[in-house]
Amino acid sequence: MAEPKTRPTDASVEDFIAAVEGEARRADCDTLVAMMGRVTGFEPVMWGPSIVGFGSYHYRYASGREGDWMLTGFSPRKRDLTVYIMSGFKGEDQTLARLGAHRSSSGSCLYLKRLSDVDLEVLEELVEASVEKMRSAYPEQPTA
Repeated sequence: MAEPKTRPTDASVEDFIAAVEGEARRADCDTLVAMMGRVTGFEPVMWGPSIVGFGSYHYRYASGREGDWMLTGFSPRKRDLTVYIMSGFKGEDQTLARLGAHRSSSGSCLYLKRLSDVDLEVLEELVEASVEKMRSAYPEQPTA
């Protein structure tokens, strides 16, 4: 089986964020680092060249495919900030309705233009609920 392309690296999160275009976008990244660190208890780690992740879990599918992935994280893409809500959005309709301007995928990607468009307390609530669900689903994983 092929190894996942996106894996933790030793690259500097601080250097990555410092290279993000736009002062406001960099400030949004700093806010997400602080919030996700607080929620997870983990330090940020670069996953591949463009994702800042927090914590990890090991998954194994019935097909035999397995790997490691972050509990939560984000990436400052060109168009949007992508926030990874690893538990997905099932059952989160009311929370998403209170969040503010966003788009979401059918999987685990939450797309935000800027953090000023959303209620940060609701975003933190969403991230925290996801992390709790992932820790329940994968209880053998380390906690901070």
